[in-house]
Amino acid sequence: MRSFKQNSMKISAIDVGSNSVRLMVMADGKTLYKQIETTRLAEGLANSGVLTPQAIERTARAVQMFAAASELNGAGVPAVFATAAVRSSSNGRQFVERVKQLTGIDVDVISGEEEAKCGILGALGRRDGGIVDLGGASTEITVQKGGNAVYSKSVNIGTVRLFDLGGQDRAALLKAIAQKLPDYGNLDLSGTDMYGVGGTATSLAAIFLGLEKYDPNVVDGTVLTTKWLGEEADKLLLLTPEQRKSVKGMDVRRADVIAGGCLLLYSILNKFGADRITVSESDNLEGYVLLKGLVK
Repeated sequence: MRSFKQNSMKISAIDVGSNSVRLMVMADGKTLYKQIETTRLAEGLANSGVLTPQAIERTARAVQMFAAASELNGAGVPAVFATAAVRSSSNGRQFVERVKQLTGIDVDVISGEEEAKCGILGALGRRDGGIVDLGGASTEITVQKGGNAVYSKSVNIGTVRLFDLGGQDRAALLKAIAQKLPDYGNLDLSGTDMYGVGGTATSLAAIFLGLEKYDPNVVDGTVLTTKWLGEEADKLLLLTPEQRKSVKGMDVRRADVIAGGCLLLYSILNKFGADRITVSESDNLEGYVLLKGLVK
């Protein structure tokens, strides 16, 4: 395994998600910046169970690009981890091997349980509360009390899977969501301070705020009510993906999947009794480096 050539000041990590690849650079335990490349690794996965050769190649190339940028900027060789798309596909190994071929880096394919730990560590640290980490191929819900997880579950439903299953059709999306929500069991989130992490949550916060330009410092801490999420999902579903691109605050790279993601987040909060969610910019990237002991 290639060792991390990280200096004492800067470290970096790359999150290979189902919708995008993200680079984070930290210095002295603080996040300096994050960069994102949308690659849709999970495209078609819900129906086929496999990653397409095209998705593998463009995602591996994004990892290569970010790894080079990390070393160029003095943050050393990044730690690279992959989530639901790679672990749930029958050919995820092909992606891992392609990244190794291009960069020499071993990809850490983390479990759903580890992914949930990363999310809550990044967003909450040791504080009480819960998170909804809504990704492209899976959604993790974790609740923490007294520094320990009292509930944690990863379910294979996310924005890209939803898009593959239901497209822009509200009834089809609701059917797909309804089939998966029982997998979370008897969960009661009423009275729990809930936090949303991941690109869907942050994108919805930007829409709520009507941001002309995305600003993570403004987005962090934004409170979205369950009522607003339900109303916004209905509004977005009335628009075509092309029309959504003109919505103030919209991340145009998510214009096709944001409506389903909004409907999923609303459905989770509504079913399990949470009336609001606070959006967190700190997420599984920060959580991963903490979980793996890369920072103290």
